[in-house]
Amino acid sequence: MQIYLNGELTNTPCENLQQLIQLLALEGKRFAVEKNQQIIPKSQLEQTIIAPNDHIEIIHAVGGG
Repeated sequence: MQIYLNGELTNTPCENLQQLIQLLALEGKRFAVEKNQQIIPKSQLEQTIIAPNDHIEIIHAVGGG
């Protein structure tokens, strides 16, 4: 299915946000997820279904020195 991921049209086989986080190798990292302009708590990622044309923004923290 096609979704908008960080503003770009993307094909994904993922059915929920947890699968998308796993696909992007972000597990165990610091990140925030927004679906259709609504912040999704990490505790609800697995229950949050992805639908075609959803707009998903993922922001992850990058450490530096």
